[in-house]
Amino acid sequence: MTKFTRNLSVLLAMVVAAEQAVAQVNPDLPRVTINEQTRSSQILGTKHQVELNHSNLAVRVTTPAKVWHMAGSLPGDIVVRHVGKPVALELAGAKRKTVSVYDNGFQKGLKIELGEFVAGSEPLDLVLQLFLCLESPEEELVATLVASDGADRVVECSWPGGLMPESFDATVVPYMQGMFLSKDWPEKVWLYDTMCFGRGLYQPWWGHQQGKSALLIMLETPDDAGCHFQHPAGGPTRIGPRWVHSLGRFAYPRRARLCFMDDGNYVDLAKRYRRYAIATGRFVSLREKVARNPAVARLIGVPVVHTSILYHIQPESSYYHKDDPAKNHQLVTFTQRAKDLEALSQAGITNAYVHLDGWGLRGYDNLHPDVLPPCPEAGGWEGMRQFAEACDRLGFVFAIHDQYRDYYLDARSYNDRHAVLHENGTRYYGSTWFGGRQSILCPSLAPGHVRKNHSAILASGVKLKGAYLDVFSVVPPEECYAPEHPVTRSDCLRYRGECFDFVRSWGGIISSEEPSDWSVRHLDLVHHGPFALTPGPGNGPAMGIPVPLFNLVYHDALLIPWSLGKGAWGIPEKDLGFLHGLANGGMPYVSMNPSAAELEQVRAMCDLHRRVAFLEMTKHEFLDASRRKQRTSFADGTCVTIDLDADRWEVDPPLR
Repeated sequence: MTKFTRNLSVLLAMVVAAEQAVAQVNPDLPRVTINEQTRSSQILGTKHQVELNHSNLAVRVTTPAKVWHMAGSLPGDIVVRHVGKPVALELAGAKRKTVSVYDNGFQKGLKIELGEFVAGSEPLDLVLQLFLCLESPEEELVATLVASDGADRVVECSWPGGLMPESFDATVVPYMQGMFLSKDWPEKVWLYDTMCFGRGLYQPWWGHQQGKSALLIMLETPDDAGCHFQHPAGGPTRIGPRWVHSLGRFAYPRRARLCFMDDGNYVDLAKRYRRYAIATGRFVSLREKVARNPAVARLIGVPVVHTSILYHIQPESSYYHKDDPAKNHQLVTFTQRAKDLEALSQAGITNAYVHLDGWGLRGYDNLHPDVLPPCPEAGGWEGMRQFAEACDRLGFVFAIHDQYRDYYLDARSYNDRHAVLHENGTRYYGSTWFGGRQSILCPSLAPGHVRKNHSAILASGVKLKGAYLDVFSVVPPEECYAPEHPVTRSDCLRYRGECFDFVRSWGGIISSEEPSDWSVRHLDLVHHGPFALTPGPGNGPAMGIPVPLFNLVYHDALLIPWSLGKGAWGIPEKDLGFLHGLANGGMPYVSMNPSAAELEQVRAMCDLHRRVAFLEMTKHEFLDASRRKQRTSFADGTCVTIDLDADRWEVDPPLR
C-alpha cells in the first residue's frame, strides 16, 4: 500500500466517523410529532418509535424487531395526601393535560403536564410533570416524574405503566439472587418486600423477555422506589415502577430508564445493568477493595466458619423454650471455642474467615447497642483477647457479629426518644428475637454506637480483623419522623454506609447480611446471597426458576459464601447448596466438625474460588428443557456445569 493510499484510507475513515458523530447529535433527531386530532404523540428515532396515548397515557414502543405495549393509567396509580388523608386518584383523570416537545440537549421527547385534579368535588393543589425522552445512540427511553410541592402532596405514584401481558413471555426479577418467571408459571409468586434494596429487589431493576427480544427497566432514583408486583397461580405477571414520598414530600425528580434489546435475554439485561453500575460508581471491584484494605485478599479461596459463644433467649422472645429451659442459655467459653478452631485446623482447614456470634455481654441478639463488656461467663475481655490471639496464630480472620438496628428496651442507653418514629406517630415494639422486647434505633444514631463499641474493643487489645453489621444490607432503607433526628431513606443509607466505612477505617473487613445494590461499594462480603423460596425466606421450593442475576452483575465486586447442604437456608429444598455455590463461584461454609465428604466439597469450592474470585461471571445458561442442568462461565474461560437432579458437577479446565 502506498503512502497516498494509506492517507486516503485514513481520510475516508475520518469522514465516515464524522458523519456518524453528526448523526448522533443531529438536533432534528429524533423527530417529535403531536397530533391533537388523534390525541396521540410520537417520538420518531432512527431505531425506536414511541407513541403516547393522551387519553389514558398508555405507551407503545416499536423497535426493528418488536412492539412493546405499556399499560395505561389505572385507578389508584397515584395517591395524594389531601387535608391530612390519603386519596387514591388516577393520573389519566387530570382535567388538564398539556403535551409539548421537550429537548434538553441530550434527551428529546415529550413533556406531559397534568393538572386540575379533583378529590370528589374538591380541586387539588397539584401539578405533575411527566417526561418521556429518547437518549443516547441506543435510543433508550427515559421516563421522569416531577410533582409539585403545594398543599396537596403525592404519597405514592405508579408510572410508567407496567408491560402488558401480550408483550412478554417471561419476567426476570433480582428477587434475592435472582428469579426467572414464565408468564404462565403455575404457582402464585409474591415478593417478600417491594421496596428497593430489600429481599424483593436486591437490585433496582427487572426485565422481560419475548422470543429473542428483551426489555430492561432500571430505577435510576431507587432510594424512595420499588415496584408493584402480582403473579397469581397461572399468571400473568404484572410488575411496574412504584415511587413513594420522602418524609411527606415528593422532594426530587423520579426517573426510570427502559433499554430495548432486539436480540437479548436475562444475561444481557444483567450486563446492561452492570455497565450502569460501573458508570455510576455503584460497582467497586474486589481488586480495588484489596487495594484499599489488603486484608481482604486473605478471604480469597478460604471457607467461612460460623460459630458462637452464648445463645441466651429472654422469656419474652418468640424463640423462648418454655418446656425445655436449658435450651434458653447455651454457652461455650472463648477458651473452648478456640480449642474447637484448633481441631478444625488439624482437620485440614488451615485458613478461614471466622464469624463469631454471641460474644457480647448477654450473648447473641441481646442488649444492643450496649453489648460491652464481652460475655463475662465466657471469659470476658481476657477470654476474647485470647480467642483473637488463637485465631491469629491459626491464620484465621476473626470477625464479630454486631447489630445496630434492633434497639433493646433493657439496653443501658435505651430511651424512647432515640427510637424510630413512624409517620403516624407510633414506634415499633416487638419481641421476636432472642433479646426480647425491642424497638428500632434511629439510623442517625447508629454510627456513634459503632464508633463507641469498636474503639473500645480495639483499645482493649482484642486483635479484631472484621465486623458483620447485621441487617443493614437487607432491610430496605427506613425513615424517621422524630423532630430531634429526622431521617429520609437516602439519609438512612448514608448512615449505614458510614457505619461500614468506619470498620474499614480501622482496617477491618466489612460484612453484612445479604447483598444489595447500594451496599456493594462499602462491603467486602456478605453472610449469604441465595434464592427466594416459598412460603418464606429460608426453606422450601424455589419461587420461579433461580438464576444468578446478582452475580452476573457483581460477582467480581463482592464475596458471597454458600451453605453446602441440600435444602440449606435459601437453597431450594431439592438442590444441593454445594452445586449452587460452585456455579456461582462462591466461598464455602464449613462446619466445626466436617466429614471427609464435606472437606472434599470445601476444597473444590476453595480451589475454584481462588481461580475466579476476581473475575466477571460472563454467562449463565440452561442446558436442557428442565432447566436443571446449567452452566456458568467466567472471564478467563472457566465453565462450571451442574446437574441439580443428578448432583453432578464439572469444572473446565479441571481443578487441580
